[in-house]
Amino acid sequence: MNNLSIRHLRAFYAVAQAGSFTRAAESLHLTQSTLTATIKQLEDQVGLTLFDRTTRQVLLSSEGKRFLPVAERLLSDFDTALADLRAVSEQQQGQVGIAASPSTISRLLPGIVKQYRRDHPNIGIYLRDDGAGGIEQRILENEVDFGVASNHSNHPDLEYQPLLRDRYGVVCPTDHPFALQNHTAATEVSWRQLGEEQLIFLTTDTGIRVQLARFRKEGVVDIDLDGPVIEASNPAAVAALISEGMGISLLPALAAATINFAGLAFIPLTAPDISREICLIRRKGRSLTPAAAQMTSLVTQELGRMQLPPYVAAI
Repeated sequence: MNNLSIRHLRAFYAVAQAGSFTRAAESLHLTQSTLTATIKQLEDQVGLTLFDRTTRQVLLSSEGKRFLPVAERLLSDFDTALADLRAVSEQQQGQVGIAASPSTISRLLPGIVKQYRRDHPNIGIYLRDDGAGGIEQRILENEVDFGVASNHSNHPDLEYQPLLRDRYGVVCPTDHPFALQNHTAATEVSWRQLGEEQLIFLTTDTGIRVQLARFRKEGVVDIDLDGPVIEASNPAAVAALISEGMGISLLPALAAATINFAGLAFIPLTAPDISREICLIRRKGRSLTPAAAQMTSLVTQELGRMQLPPYVAAI
């Protein structure tokens, strides 16, 4: 059985460098007898004599000379790897990956990333924008450390920590009757008022569309998702269609608060009031690096005291 360890390599290298068991023992803070026993264990394990000993000096044998650069490289690799681990532990190096929706990245994360970067300038940060399903997949595949998104599938291998409540509303042109009504008297629009309005939806691979379909299936709201609807794969396209007078859209307040929808009106929907939960999503059983753990703590703390867009509230 091979019982060699890093201490045997350090002992061999120290004796080779010092040319003396006495000086090598002093440099390693060992007794000479302990060092001698360690070298003997090494030689017994490999079945070779690594040092030629005389009364005056200790010299490397031919086998020892061949082994010396190998031992030096192994020790260097080990020490470098250990230093890297310590640097990661002390947040002196490493990176943090976050997946989130475009609206979360543009409205919620910049200030948090700025604060984290100020405190940990040597940690790399990468953001991945995606739909809710894609965010969950990136977390499951360990492509990112965590995500900030709605609960898309309630996946058994993921844990969801609610952070925000994001209310649904109507997004429409400012000259739409809903917007004019909002300015004069009412401050909300009921789902029943949608009537024959042409609705523009995000595509079925997005969390918002999945959630609307779930609301309808559960009988919470009555909206037509099966007819000849207009749909787009990203918020910018939805905003462009609304601006062209093609219809109105049903979106959470955070999505409607992005720059894509600047110049359009957002009116919260009522009867019933419906919100989505935005969660911090992690893979179950996966340990976060100290850098990623610090980032999740910062996200949770800052979202709890951040000035959020109207109709978005911390939980």
